[in-house]
Amino acid sequence: MIPVNEPLIGEKELEYVSECLKSGWISSSGRFIEEFEQKWANYCGMKYGIAVSNGTTALQVAVGCLDLKPGDEVIIPTFTIISCALAVIYNTGRPVLVDSESRTWTIDVSKIEKCIRAKSKEQRAKIRAIMPVHIYGHPCDMKPIWELAKKYNLVIIEDAAEAHGAEYLTGHCEPEERSNLNKKWRKCGSLGDISCFSFYANKIITTGEGGMVVTNNAEYAEKARSLRNLCFTKERRFYHTELGHNFRLTNLQSAIGLAQLERIEELVEKKRWIGKMYTERLKDIKGLQLPVEESWAKNVYWMYGVVLDESTGIEAVEFAKRLRKNGVDTRPFFLGMHEQPVFHQMGLFNGEHYPIAERIARQGLYLPSGLTLTEKDINTVTKAVKKSLKNDGVKKLS
Repeated sequence: MIPVNEPLIGEKELEYVSECLKSGWISSSGRFIEEFEQKWANYCGMKYGIAVSNGTTALQVAVGCLDLKPGDEVIIPTFTIISCALAVIYNTGRPVLVDSESRTWTIDVSKIEKCIRAKSKEQRAKIRAIMPVHIYGHPCDMKPIWELAKKYNLVIIEDAAEAHGAEYLTGHCEPEERSNLNKKWRKCGSLGDISCFSFYANKIITTGEGGMVVTNNAEYAEKARSLRNLCFTKERRFYHTELGHNFRLTNLQSAIGLAQLERIEELVEKKRWIGKMYTERLKDIKGLQLPVEESWAKNVYWMYGVVLDESTGIEAVEFAKRLRKNGVDTRPFFLGMHEQPVFHQMGLFNGEHYPIAERIARQGLYLPSGLTLTEKDINTVTKAVKKSLKNDGVKKLS
């Protein structure tokens, strides 16, 4: 069985972890934490890095920096992981949902202002932030989001959990013009007022479990450090004026992360190679939508997603079963926040519909995309895809 993901761990990770163990600094203090925080922030083009226990807690801390009042709202895509909505709700806010864009599967920026303008003046005043989520390695189109944030005085909380090393062109251009405009390319993670990463085992950079908040805002950085560490006061330990969380990352995990970061360009290029290999082999199969790379984006293909056209007569669940029978593991696409029973029970999103998110949730899945994949593995997956699309009377598609 070809797994959907497998991390790539090398000798440097073992060396740094061994050094960490020998030093005795294995918990939430030590040189590796500070180095990892600062070097990751530098890589993203930000001033401050605050390491946390995972990507979900990164989002929770980031939203916590806004000091939301009950009923304050944050605009998020419906097509995302539940962590995004959870972070808003746990901070007494209310998520406001927007549908996806059909090509990139990221938030449809053309619908954000419609969402805002549909509210009364009093309701608009409660909207505090926008949370763009870069999906499966492809950046959101940030320029319209920046313009809306300025127009309506909103904070941008950037979810870059799936976009390590991905880039966005601040002034849109054609692909052939890229080489002359390198100075305008910015890394994902530098595109928000406060940005969040995950370092889960399936991410391009991993610490096993882990996350990071990055920002240029000194007040946000100080608040985030406090929130992740139980809001201990500087003046007196075990004396608290606010409630925080134990969301710390360990020195052991940071040792792994630092070693991974030292070869991030190699890892990003491997992901882009995997994306290119898949696209070359799958592009002529009818009824299969492949990932795109818009002219203003550098896609890192964190996961190589595909969406089946309804003309195939197959939904993603059945397709996944067929692929598994052929030795290929997969994962389904996100199910929209508006279709989550837990939120309906809370009185949220009842009766809301978002057609693009609903379609890709039912027709989409992602193929094995781990950093250990070989060309032989990719060829095996490709054959399995073609075979699975021809099964049981489904019309020939390639």
